[in-house]
Amino acid sequence: MHEFRILEALTKNPDMSQKSLSVECGISIGKVNYTINKLNEAQFIDTLKLGKKHRYLVTDKGRGYLKQELQHLQDSKININSVEPASVKQAVILAAGTKNDFQQPVCTLPLEETTLLERTLSILKKNEIEKIVIVTGYKQEQFDGLNFLNDENIFLVYNENYKRSGSMASLARAKDHIDGDFILIEDDILIEEGAISELIDQPVTDSMLVTNESGSGDEAFIEIRNGYLYNMSKDIHQLNRVDGEMIGVTKLSYRVYQEMLAHFKTFNKNPYVNYEYVLMDVSRSIKISYLKIPDLIWAEVDNKQQYNKILEKVYPMLQRKELSFVDEVKDAVSEALRIPVESITAVVPFGGMTNRNYKVTIEGEDYVVRVSGFGTEKMINRLEEKLNSEMASDLGINPEQLFFSVETGLKIAKYIPQAETLNPKIAKKEANLSKVAGLFSILHQSGKKMENSFDGFEKMEEYEALVKQGHGAFYDGYEQVKAEVLQLKSFYEGMGIELTPCHNDPVPENFVKSGEDKMFLIDWEYGGMNDPYWDIAAFSLECDLSEDEEEMFLTAYRKKPATIEDRQKLLLNKIFQDFLWSTWTVLKEAAGDDFGPYGINRYTRAQKNMKVFQELYRPEEELVT
Repeated sequence: MHEFRILEALTKNPDMSQKSLSVECGISIGKVNYTINKLNEAQFIDTLKLGKKHRYLVTDKGRGYLKQELQHLQDSKININSVEPASVKQAVILAAGTKNDFQQPVCTLPLEETTLLERTLSILKKNEIEKIVIVTGYKQEQFDGLNFLNDENIFLVYNENYKRSGSMASLARAKDHIDGDFILIEDDILIEEGAISELIDQPVTDSMLVTNESGSGDEAFIEIRNGYLYNMSKDIHQLNRVDGEMIGVTKLSYRVYQEMLAHFKTFNKNPYVNYEYVLMDVSRSIKISYLKIPDLIWAEVDNKQQYNKILEKVYPMLQRKELSFVDEVKDAVSEALRIPVESITAVVPFGGMTNRNYKVTIEGEDYVVRVSGFGTEKMINRLEEKLNSEMASDLGINPEQLFFSVETGLKIAKYIPQAETLNPKIAKKEANLSKVAGLFSILHQSGKKMENSFDGFEKMEEYEALVKQGHGAFYDGYEQVKAEVLQLKSFYEGMGIELTPCHNDPVPENFVKSGEDKMFLIDWEYGGMNDPYWDIAAFSLECDLSEDEEEMFLTAYRKKPATIEDRQKLLLNKIFQDFLWSTWTVLKEAAGDDFGPYGINRYTRAQKNMKVFQELYRPEEELVT
């Protein structure tokens, strides 16, 4: 360490004598002389003799060493808890804030037969949390009438200054009731039960729950370095890399909480500071770990739009995920692979829009089990799916399959290590767009031939017939819109379409990264020979690519600039798909599912893009000639 201290002193004053260096660095003159010689040998300094004096010039190599050591010091953190993690028995819920769209605390909003707060309390109690502190503020009197809070182990603490303070001030109000490690939860969060359980069980004392970027527009982005929290900001431009998004659920040790309180009392001059930024300051010297769950189902409520989304989409999806089919899944896997049920040690659901998916652990190895959704046998040819997914596995773009039943649709495949499912936001990153374009190139240019074709127009007729059979209701103006779609079909078919193997349903959630370098394309239910621009259009639609992003994506795929014909095919395929999947939504909802505004939004966008196509390319002139 003497080398660092002497070099640091010499950068400030190269004319310091060895005696002065001895005083400045607190070491003997003999140590200074010895270290100076070492620095000369290492070429960290150049020594110039000026009469009886010496000048010590720090070289570029020496400055590089200083930077390296400074970075090492910045990255070094202590483990403030030297003992094994204690079992977490306490929790703090921050519920003091106000939301402009609501005249009540957001956690008291109804969620079918419960509320956000009641659900959170239920999850905490299931995880053996014995003491819960709720910090209130806005409309605090409304908490008094909630019967489920009549519990001697639930403590209400009032932040009377909630209008003029941030969440750290609320967290500090809980100090008289907290005497051990605890879970900290923000009150406006809806999150799956298993995530909180996993965080509590994680064998570290301090950890922040994170997941993929949601694209909500109000994300707190996280940067991880050397396995610990390094940086956090709502401004993505302040981070060197984005490793995820903060959820609003954190496990804190009592010691780190005390550090946060001391930091807040000693250094803070901003009453509006939020707890996560105080934790960020503390983490500069103390190890704060993280738990990343990539496919987490969660949402927050900041406004009525987000609340409606929770009611219509997120909460129903979460309920489906949390339904327990463990025994049924174990029995199905045991029978399929002919293994003892006892060898299956874990079954964890992880959602799915139509099917149910599970992560299954067999003798230490992880697999994905897909159980087909009700009614999918009417729409999916499982033999075709089996053959097409096997072909994709042979190409290296789909995980290896162990079992596939064409009768039931049960599928068992290798689990993707370090799996991170894309979403529309992170799919737009240039590196991810490039990887997706590369997967499409491998598939479309493989020269393989799938046994079946995917004809969007045939699917339209098929879904329409099933809707009528199920007495479903089409959207207004359906027949007229369909006629216009079929007119564009005539123009499209005159362009000369070359069919290639296609996925045909490349939503971002069907792309799964494995670490930084590998990506897979999964779920081949709709695979078949088709115009490759069907895949390109689908991905662009699902990710809502801007013109610039779409141009970048097309160029990466084609490895040269797009032509007018490329853009025509792309826009036409967008129109055909929006019309097709709006009809599919009508069919699914006729069977009892609820997709909210998904179907009507696609139907309306198809009409809008038909007008755009007419204005840009005037296909009616081609049809007349």
